[in-house]
Amino acid sequence: MGKLDFTKMHGCGNDYVYIDCFKQDVEAPELLARTLSDRHKGVGGDGVILICPSETADAKMRMFNADGSEGRMCGNGVRCVAEYLFRHGYASGTAADVETLSGVKHTSSAESRAC
Repeated sequence: MGKLDFTKMHGCGNDYVYIDCFKQDVEAPELLARTLSDRHKGVGGDGVILICPSETADAKMRMFNADGSEGRMCGNGVRCVAEYLFRHGYASGTAADVETLSGVKHTSSAESRAC
């Protein structure tokens, strides 16, 4: 595995490793989630969230739990994704839309800073 840029954030107790897939590709995210989430041998966290381009929203969130399974959505995770979008210029103004397996979630900059 080569170099991987990531950000670790938490929201109300959930901590995930966030990877900007606008700038880099991730192969085998299920394996990556199991490896990085290990709190003794990895970065540690509840899982990995990929922040990807979307055709229907500002970004698409793919969430992988620590066991490698793909989750449909995480409210704390989507707020952190929105905060990332605002900080890195992928969303402007006061609202961001994030595509998830549970549909598009509408967030505000105030919600993204809630925890």
